[in-house]
Amino acid sequence: MASSAAEPEDGIDRTVEPLLSVRALRQYYPIRSGILNRHVGDVKAVDGVDLDVFPGETLAIVGESGCGKSTLAETILRLHEPTDGTVRFRGEDLSEYGRGELTAFRREVSMIFQDPRASLNERMTVGAIVTEPMKIHGLAEGNRRERVEELLAEVGLDPQDHYDRFPHELSGGQCQRVGIARALAVEPSLLVADEPVSALDVSIQAQILELLSRLQEEYDLTFLFVSHDMSVVRHIADRVAVMYLGRVVELTDVESLFSNPQHPYTEALLSSVPSVGSDGSGDRIRLDGSPPDPIDPPAGCNFNPRCPLKPQLSDADRERCESDDPDLGDCGVACHFRPE
Repeated sequence: MASSAAEPEDGIDRTVEPLLSVRALRQYYPIRSGILNRHVGDVKAVDGVDLDVFPGETLAIVGESGCGKSTLAETILRLHEPTDGTVRFRGEDLSEYGRGELTAFRREVSMIFQDPRASLNERMTVGAIVTEPMKIHGLAEGNRRERVEELLAEVGLDPQDHYDRFPHELSGGQCQRVGIARALAVEPSLLVADEPVSALDVSIQAQILELLSRLQEEYDLTFLFVSHDMSVVRHIADRVAVMYLGRVVELTDVESLFSNPQHPYTEALLSSVPSVGSDGSGDRIRLDGSPPDPIDPPAGCNFNPRCPLKPQLSDADRERCESDDPDLGDCGVACHFRPE
């Protein structure tokens, strides 16, 4: 994969081997019908994704609900076995991992979940929740309570006040801080954050984002950050992968994405973000129809039935959109006609 910025301003060295590399990844869910339980089709949740995540960077995956971004993150973690494609971590193919190697991988890669309260065991205290991954991986033996108290303080909680509390005694923001402390307990290299602030109030969102940014620098973390909120992405990401119907349609650095989006779907997505002082009409791009069915996606470019560029094209070019599937290529835009 090529980055659109030859000289990245974020300080990330993309000439080194990626920490995480995804190639032609597909996650299809079979549909069965009839008394014989015949396979009649597939839900194509992730449909041929290529991504590289480099050490120290934050790569955001964005798109509307149902585009496959959370499924992509879960498949990368092997919470689902992929239908096809490869996921490599530090150059090693995860499909070749046995049980012990997969356990070691899950120490290096932690997840922060969307619903902070639902992700915590209501019957366990905060101390027990953060201690549990240490027990699983045999870490900090002999001084686990001390380590848990350090982590709670690191994420902005009072260890003396919160250690013996249960999740129902905490606010949503406090629950997410506990979730972050639990993710850090295994000393990971990569954090996968699946909509980590979407369930929180705006003021708490800012606090959690600042916390994640500080922890990234302090612990030398790499982030795969899943979100539908473009304002959050602009605040935290180095690069952005825009997904539509299970595919990445644009991949570029965050500044280029917001200042000069290239894919027509990205333009429409950004135009939907409300701005202060706007009445909501402005230059908003309204897409016709609904997203296509992932069971039976359109031939050619998946976006072609809704693309605002299509009416401006010649008959021959429209036929190309409807028959030929564009890839990201060197420009990082899966569109036959943008950029030039």
